[in-house]
Amino acid sequence: MSDGSRTLAISLFSELLTADQLLRARLNKVLPNRMEISHFSVLNHLGRGGERTPAQLARTFHVTRGAMTNTLGKLEVAGFVHIRPDWDDARRKLVSVSPAGRAARDAALAAITPLITEMVGELGEDKVRAALPVLRELRVKLEAE
Repeated sequence: MSDGSRTLAISLFSELLTADQLLRARLNKVLPNRMEISHFSVLNHLGRGGERTPAQLARTFHVTRGAMTNTLGKLEVAGFVHIRPDWDDARRKLVSVSPAGRAARDAALAAITPLITEMVGELGEDKVRAALPVLRELRVKLEAE
């Protein structure tokens, strides 16, 4: 790898990491009721329908089972998810979003939509459309490793 390629790679990942950090900070400020991004992400995923095991959710979000168990515990205490035994395999549990969880997800979406819409508007839809394939390909490559 040439010095120019190394510099390009470092610049790309520096921009991605900094943008991620700044976006997370902004989202945390607007999410309602001290909701965390991880909570919203799980509720949003479960809100698309169906039950998932904690292990499936951990794989989906690329976190440890312990981290997912912690997140699910907080969501259950808040009344946002239902966790029940798997009737076919008593060793497993199944997680689904509750009506209160759907309402919390909807409130979070309503809170973050103006922020992300404004960002896309400022950048311009054409630039965002052009960036998405590159970001998607990068994500796919990272997921494969």
